[in-house]
This record gives sequence, structure tokens and C-alpha cells, in this order.
Amino acid sequence: MKKIFILVLSVFATQYLFAQDDLLGELTREDSAQVKQNLTIATFKATRIINMNSVEMTGEGNLQFMVIHHFGQIWDNKEGASNLARVFGFNGNFASTYISFDYSPSSWLNLGLALAGNSNVEGTAKFKILRQQTGLKNIPVTIAWLSMVHTNASKTVASPNDLTWNKFSFMHQLMVARKFNENFSLQLTPSVVHNNIVAYGYGNSHDVFSLGIGGRYKLSAKKAITFEYTRQLNMYNNVIDKSGEIVNYSPDLISLGYDWDTGGHIFQFFITNSSFASNIYQLTTNPVKSTLGQFSLGFNLNRSYSVKHKVKAEH
Repeated sequence: MKKIFILVLSVFATQYLFAQDDLLGELTREDSAQVKQNLTIATFKATRIINMNSVEMTGEGNLQFMVIHHFGQIWDNKEGASNLARVFGFNGNFASTYISFDYSPSSWLNLGLALAGNSNVEGTAKFKILRQQTGLKNIPVTIAWLSMVHTNASKTVASPNDLTWNKFSFMHQLMVARKFNENFSLQLTPSVVHNNIVAYGYGNSHDVFSLGIGGRYKLSAKKAITFEYTRQLNMYNNVIDKSGEIVNYSPDLISLGYDWDTGGHIFQFFITNSSFASNIYQLTTNPVKSTLGQFSLGFNLNRSYSVKHKVKAEH
């Protein structure tokens, strides 16, 4: 009798274990069948494509230090043989350096302060509006907005009516980007720059509009090719400046770059037809560059530091 009882108990136990396995299997299958949120990461590797801002921002709780440096013209026809001593603009008499600090208090907000060279100071705020993703939500693009305030703090720069406010300029950019696959990303960037004081003359405007496109093609996990083209839409042809002279600017901002991620730093080497490091000047008063020799070499250097104990990395 005892043996029969043990046998029956064993049969019930076996059936119970099989039932448990079937239940766990069902739960696993149901969990795997649930739609999940797949966020797109690393649309671009850095917060700049080359000159223009990208939709990326440093991770939450991170402080980013960036140095942007533009050398002089590669070859100046007026200099003749002395260009050999300039070493492709590295030893030229012009250099523009931009130093910035950016901090992200949250995953959707980045605040920055920059020394833009020659007593120019800039403050920025970048907002992440939408993020490309699939799954629970299908959003085909990442969208960000950037606003900048720019001023020249030098006392030697004249301000009409002695009003400091007249030395201020503002820039607003809408960035719409899509990562098409693991290797290729594109971004569309319409911009407007508002100057409180403009050049005198008929038809001159406080607002300068431009439309840009930039992209990145990944060569490997650490290296990529980048490019930018931005077209200024007004205030570049026959502009009358404050002295009454007629000046012309280049409506085209063209850049080609190479990204190298070392793990701790991101180096961006580039060639561009602007000698300025600030977007304010690049998009409003860029000198006419008609030949490759008038282009400039430059680099961006990025380094991020963790400020908070817990950091949510964005890319």
C-alpha cells in the first residue's frame, strides 16, 4: 500500500512539474512577443557634424569640453612663395579658436557657454524634441532645436547709441536627422541669424536665413567621413556696410571631415571654406572663397566628463 501511494504521488508531482514548465514557456513566449521600444543611438558621433550642430548632445549628467580651431588659408595667391613657410595655413597669420563647455542636466536639455574668439561670447540651449525609434512608437526622425545668444564683449567695438544691446546677435536652428542604417546618417538644418544692428543700406535685413544638409558615413567602429553644405539665402550679394562700401559674401558653406573616436576623445579633422569658428559669422559674413587654396584646415576636439554619480549615456 505504501508503494502504491508513493507511485501515485510521483505521477502527480511529475505532471505538476510539466505544467509549471509549460506555464513558464508560455510566459516567456508572451514576453518575447511583446512590442518593445527600440531607440536609435549614435545618429552622429559628436555634438557637431563639422561646423554645424548635430542632433546629438552629451549624456545626462555629463560635462563636455570642446575646442574648435580653424587655421588660415591653405594657399594665398598674394603671398607667393612665402606660402611654403605658412605650411598649408598652419603657420599663417590667422587662426580662430572656439572653446566651449556644455552640460546636460537631463536627457532632453543641453546648456552651453563658449568663448568664440576675439572677445566674442556665446550661450546656447539645445532641446531634444523627438527621437528616432521603432516598436512601441514609430518615429522616423530625430528632431532637436538650438537657440544661441552671441555678443562681442570688447570695449573697443563701437556700439550704436552706446547701447550694449546693439552688439547682440541670436541664432535659432531646427535639426531634423535620420539614421538610415548602421553606416549612414543625414541631417537637414534650417537656420536664422538675427542681428540687432545691421549694415546700413537699401534692402538690408536684420534676419539672415540659411538651409543646410550634413551627413556621416561610418567607415569602422571608430572612424567616419562627414560632410556639410549650407546655403545662405539672403544678405550675401551687394550688401552695403556701415562705411557705405558694397561687399559680397560667400552664400555657400562647404566642409568635408574625418571623425576619429579614440575612446576617450573624439577628434574631427576637416577642410572648410570658412576661417571663422562661430556659426554666427559662418552663416552671415563668410568671405568669398572661390578656389581650393582659399579653404582652411581645422579640427574639433571633444571630451566628456561625468559630473553626476549615475550617468545615462545617450550615445
